[in-house]
Amino acid sequence: MRFLFLVAGLLALGMAIIGAVLPIMPTVPFLLLAAVCFARSNPAWEKKLLDHPTWGPQMRDWRERRAIARPAKVAAISAMAAGAVFTGVTLGVPWVYLSLAILFIGGGWIATRNE
Repeated sequence: MRFLFLVAGLLALGMAIIGAVLPIMPTVPFLLLAAVCFARSNPAWEKKLLDHPTWGPQMRDWRERRAIARPAKVAAISAMAAGAVFTGVTLGVPWVYLSLAILFIGGGWIATRNE
């Protein structure tokens, strides 16, 4: 079972790395999933994630207070909006509707979290 959590943590970490460079994909939720998996498979890796200078504070805020800092909210919603615009320009209808749905549902959820 420990091995499965390790593999899941590595997959989530890979998705987080992709999310760090793609505007339509989130980063921190995948890092949170990786931290949960690493807590059950390799606590030292979980500690490294939580101690990371860039992503660690956001992860700790979420774990402790279920909070997202305002700059992170703005960045996330802006990135989703940019992704929706990019989808509209490159793929058009009907794909832009999917991007807009993600923007409104995901962005609305992010906007309503504690700061």
